[in-house]
Amino acid sequence: MAFPHRPDAPELPDFSMLKRLARDQLIYLLEQQHEVDKLYKVENKPALSSSEQLCFLVRPRIKNMRYIASLVNADKLAGRTRKYKVIFSPQKFYACEMVLEEEGIYGDVSCDEWAFSLLPLDVDLLSMELPEFFRDYFLEGDQCWINTVVQALHLLSTLYGPFPNCYGIGRCAKMAYELWRNLEEEEDGETKGRRPEIGHIFLLDRDVDFVTALCSQVVYEGLVDDTFRIKCGKCHGPLLGTSHMAGLVFNEIRNEHFSNVFGFLSQKARNLQAQYDRRRGMDIKQMKNFVSQELKGLKQEHRLLSLHIGACESIMKKKTKQDFQELIKTEHALLEGFNIRESTSYIEEHIDRQVSPIESLRLMCLLSITENGDARCSLDTHYGPEHLLTFSNLRRAGLLTEQAPGDTLTAVESKVSKLVTDKAAGKITDAFSSLAKRSNFRAISKKLNLIPRVDGEYDLKVPRDMAYVFSGAYVPLSCRIIEQVLERRSWQGLDEVVRLLNCSDFAFTDMTKEDKASSESLRLILVVFLGGCTFSEISALRFLGREKGYRFIFLTTAVTNSARLMEAMSEVKA
Repeated sequence: MAFPHRPDAPELPDFSMLKRLARDQLIYLLEQQHEVDKLYKVENKPALSSSEQLCFLVRPRIKNMRYIASLVNADKLAGRTRKYKVIFSPQKFYACEMVLEEEGIYGDVSCDEWAFSLLPLDVDLLSMELPEFFRDYFLEGDQCWINTVVQALHLLSTLYGPFPNCYGIGRCAKMAYELWRNLEEEEDGETKGRRPEIGHIFLLDRDVDFVTALCSQVVYEGLVDDTFRIKCGKCHGPLLGTSHMAGLVFNEIRNEHFSNVFGFLSQKARNLQAQYDRRRGMDIKQMKNFVSQELKGLKQEHRLLSLHIGACESIMKKKTKQDFQELIKTEHALLEGFNIRESTSYIEEHIDRQVSPIESLRLMCLLSITENGDARCSLDTHYGPEHLLTFSNLRRAGLLTEQAPGDTLTAVESKVSKLVTDKAAGKITDAFSSLAKRSNFRAISKKLNLIPRVDGEYDLKVPRDMAYVFSGAYVPLSCRIIEQVLERRSWQGLDEVVRLLNCSDFAFTDMTKEDKASSESLRLILVVFLGGCTFSEISALRFLGREKGYRFIFLTTAVTNSARLMEAMSEVKA
């Protein structure tokens, strides 16, 4: 059921070193430098500590600075004197210091940094846990987090040796790569002479492939994330509580298409029952061995099995209520370019029923990108004009695109024009047009064969390619690009694809002659997603690795999904 790696697959590096390094740094910072003896979660409520020193370990976010300022000013009003220390992780921003100064407490606090930027979520998954990266860079154009990416890459090359082969695509990817290379040259002695453990690194911007992130996920781990939300490797759903998504059962089903999961869990339950039934007819000595050696493991497996069966039932209830099959059918039609009129009608009906603004936005963006900007639906009259700013954000980021320059007003602009004067409406239209980005998804899809041609029904039990992560309808664009570049060891032959992606100036290859690289390390590939990656992409590349004899390691600014993308763009707070 699970995807076993080939016997000749290379071993993954030991990322537990990163955990130990981060833990030791934090213990030194808190206990030895600042004498911290108790930890509290930063929440929007008064601090109950009676200590004469407060130490805040926070992300460099404006709202955190406002919270700290409110506590310090409350102490001042109460006539209380304390020492205040702010530790920023992973780095300190000038904007945060400015807020502290505006609030009149800059002189009352001292600041420090904890450069922790890599959290191992799995044996092959590292996350920077920076969900704000996507909005900050791809919408606001804020480059403040790029240095954090550079430092993370530098740490990996310091610990695991240099990367002989580097590839990338995207403006952010190229910028991060060039800054990282400059840093490597400045500190050449640290990796000089080291044997590479990872043979290839591939940097990819999220805006190179929005389509994959906008699609509904149907692999088990992706569906759990879409339904319950997985954060920092833990599921926060009502059934799974805060239990870590680990254990043998989960490892066997995480990358599977959801249609296969119930059958696997049922068979697992039968096998488990058979193991329990072995107790019958045992003598005292055998029973003693069974209880001491097997019973605890069986009970643990039974608990995990019950957990995932309950999760599956909850997912089924929610998806049945949402008419999930019809939704998937619509998405597949958009991806394949068929029945666009029916798909548009489905989206309009979805909006009319006011199911969910986030879900409606997602479908509109998918329609817009796959049909080169042909989005004929509108939200403002159904959910309110407060969504106009969200529309503007989506267009600026390239998630809503226009069909061609000089075309008639889109639906949303037509609605806006009824609310304002003709002159103002014209200005809004001009502003929208100047911000819009073009999409060439249909042409890219044909060039890279993203829509598989299958005679008969696609066999999801024995998948033949990466398209299984979307029920055989679509190979993730990001994964196909990675596959093609790795096969060629360059972008040669992909010039037209790069042009259609609007990345002609931002696709790069850097291959250094590395005699020390072993054949095993050359089959290890580090994929860096800037702006987030989905569990579907992770599952697809794990499948590709099994087929080709590679092992993929994933480094992402955060794990994302379609809802998170839309929420990042939204100006309407839930």
